[in-house]
Amino acid sequence: MPPEAIYDESKIKTLSSLEHIRLRPGMYIGRMGDGSHPDDGIYILLKEIIDNAVDEYIMGHGRRIDIVVEGKKISVRDYGRGIPLGKLIECVSQINTGAKYNTDVFHFSVGLNGVGTKAVNALSQEFLVESYREGKAKRAYFEHGKLISDSKGATDEKNGTFVSFVPDREMFPEYDFQMDYIEKRLWMYAFLNSGLSLYFNGQRYYSKNGLRDLIDAEVDEDRIYNIIHYKDKTLEFAFSHTSNYGETYFSFVNGQHTNDGGTHLSAFREGVLKAVNEFSGKSYTGNDVRDGVVGAISIKLQDPIFESQTKNKLGNSDIRGWIVGIVKQAIVDYLHRHLEESELLLGKVALNEKVRKEIQAVKKQSREKAKKMNLKIPKLKDCKHHFGDSSKYSDDTMVFLTEGQSAAGAMVSCRNVMTQAIFSLKGKPLNCFGEKIDKVYQNEELYFIMQTLNIEDELEGLRYNMVVIATDSDVDGLHIRNLLITFFLTFYEPLVLSGHLYILETPLFRVRNKKETIYCYSESERDEAVAKLGGHAKGVEVTRFKGLGEISPNEFGQFIGDDIKLVTVTVDNMRNIPEMLNFYMGKNTPYRKEHIMNNLV
Repeated sequence: MPPEAIYDESKIKTLSSLEHIRLRPGMYIGRMGDGSHPDDGIYILLKEIIDNAVDEYIMGHGRRIDIVVEGKKISVRDYGRGIPLGKLIECVSQINTGAKYNTDVFHFSVGLNGVGTKAVNALSQEFLVESYREGKAKRAYFEHGKLISDSKGATDEKNGTFVSFVPDREMFPEYDFQMDYIEKRLWMYAFLNSGLSLYFNGQRYYSKNGLRDLIDAEVDEDRIYNIIHYKDKTLEFAFSHTSNYGETYFSFVNGQHTNDGGTHLSAFREGVLKAVNEFSGKSYTGNDVRDGVVGAISIKLQDPIFESQTKNKLGNSDIRGWIVGIVKQAIVDYLHRHLEESELLLGKVALNEKVRKEIQAVKKQSREKAKKMNLKIPKLKDCKHHFGDSSKYSDDTMVFLTEGQSAAGAMVSCRNVMTQAIFSLKGKPLNCFGEKIDKVYQNEELYFIMQTLNIEDELEGLRYNMVVIATDSDVDGLHIRNLLITFFLTFYEPLVLSGHLYILETPLFRVRNKKETIYCYSESERDEAVAKLGGHAKGVEVTRFKGLGEISPNEFGQFIGDDIKLVTVTVDNMRNIPEMLNFYMGKNTPYRKEHIMNNLV
């Protein structure tokens, strides 16, 4: 038997904690990425350091945090208690070492696995930490997670901790920090920690009124009545109604943004419903009460249980009762004390009920039409697993909304049948801007998209974690992309705001010679590839892909496999959406034409 086939003691390997982090970084920080997505690893590294600083503020120590980004280097300075000097090195390099296991020191924290700062250290090519306590300081410098030097002495610095790091190019070969992503994250920290000042490259991020400021920033003048806001030591919520469709929520646990909600959000929604029904003395449905709601809830738990490694959904079932009770009573009390506001709220609810009854008949017709076709969802090639099921594939599930049969045909034969579904569009969808929701139910294409995603009633039933628009890069393809984005932003805004909508990037060019093939996503990449392979004189062939249908299944497999390139559709805040859609998809043709003429390259 060859040596490599022998299974004995020599094959058993024990990794140090830092070695394990570097070998399996995804277990600790999720996706790696290049900085083009807000959940990419470089932002998670920054988050882990800021979390520690915010925890100090929560415990009543330090009201300011300084964050600086200079090129590839990030530094964070807090003014808390400072890491105990004798344990500084252990706290940033040894897993399962820290004070957050002691509830007398830290009551509420997300990072209870004790690996946050250690993961940053292990995944940085340079990592410096300094702690200042009562005129004494200690400094430790690491490279690739290994201690290079440490020292201690006297200092004039105020108490606190300073950390600077450079993400390791071995782990993140190409990356850039998108300042917009960092700024958005810092605003969330400010909203969740009223009174805390965060300074990012000198600019202050501060909120006086917590979640009320968050809702105010999102809906601005679109709200129907003044924001209802409640806050105690472990629970804070704020909400108002707007004229938009659907429900939009921002939910947090111990400062962690839970994109996909969980039991705390479900309890909040139930509390709102019970409060309105108790105050009004009626029996409205959940959709009647909550359609148009923009809300936020933040809770603090000593032992949060999350349904995934990335902490996107809370699973604690025992918290529902007390959240429902507090939310219901707080809203009822508010409505009794603000009768003008309560009249506006109930007017919106009554309008929701009227609209719901009007479209019920349209829904019934659409369902009967689908039954007559004797097909559940035409043009859908489904996958085996779905988002929210108990399998390990849940977070990897995606559906491609493709342009026509030719592109769908190439994808069907090379897709991962476990996690990748294909929905083929017949042509250009309806422009939904300015349309009412009953038009969606009457439109066959959009109705089947809604059924495919299972978002007819609410986002909780979403069947795929990633909804991927996969259209050609020509004018028609870009128009279809805009029409689909308009559809989702108009009627299913939370799908976009929760980060579930993506655009598939496919290569524009194939550059090859007899030995090597390079796929290029821009003209500059094409020119670099041609030069690399020796130029046209050396027999280099360049193919321009006009549409997805031109790419063979063998080639397409790698573009939707491990190396898939997805761009998240993001919106800075909700209040920009109506203005943006009106400009690009509305009937303001002269203004749009003028913009195109002035900016045409």
